[in-house]
Amino acid sequence: MSNQNVLSLDDVSVVRGDHTILGPMSFSIAHGQRWVILGPNGAGKSTLLQMLATKIFPTTGTANVLDREFGRIDLFELRTRIGICSSTIAEEIPSDEIVRDVVLTAAYAIYGRWNEGYDLWDESRAIALLTTFGVRELGSRQYGTLSEGEKKRVQIARALMTDPELLLLDEPAAGLDVGGREDLLARLTSFSSDPLAPATVLVTHHIEEIPAGTTHALILKDGKVAVSGPIDQVITSEHISAIFEIPINVSTESGRYFARATF
Repeated sequence: MSNQNVLSLDDVSVVRGDHTILGPMSFSIAHGQRWVILGPNGAGKSTLLQMLATKIFPTTGTANVLDREFGRIDLFELRTRIGICSSTIAEEIPSDEIVRDVVLTAAYAIYGRWNEGYDLWDESRAIALLTTFGVRELGSRQYGTLSEGEKKRVQIARALMTDPELLLLDEPAAGLDVGGREDLLARLTSFSSDPLAPATVLVTHHIEEIPAGTTHALILKDGKVAVSGPIDQVITSEHISAIFEIPINVSTESGRYFARATF
């Protein structure tokens, strides 16, 4: 894999029984790129994200993530270089955990602080990430007392604790009200504008939830890549209408995308 790529999938497929649930597909993500993955329910988005997170292996083809080929590396070592925010991980966080420790314990890839030791750098980074996502003042609160929007921001801070080279976000704005969604998207846009920010892959069902500054898009349908490339060439009325099989007008404003049915 080129050292300019964070990940590269070459003709990969995921097969369960007699059914191919993903692929065959090929695509790559370079350093500095911000990708969004869209598609109808059952299109294969979750399966693809699990593969990128090294949770599942492709049945066929070659997958390289961060210069490591699946099947030839220690996945535990690789996973420390990938930050992920998903509902599955969120369910593992104890509701009585102190918010600051929710972020801090990511340094040991655990949920719930015990007897492990942290140095000043760890503590400073946790506080800095909570500050970046606007929840520093909640650091001494119990995680279970937070609103859904506050929890999402804490989860993303946790995903970034190990300074990952790849950040995976699985529907980060799902379940948020308009105010919570817009606040989160604005913070993601601000964070990703930093040249040192990791490459990002965000999965969503709704184009309104794509942060401004997203550079590329991949749309899945029936487990295959329907279209991918620079976002302004992918998120169009023509493509969205064809993939979701309904006439939809796509508009843009200040780097954001919006969809409206045109029955």
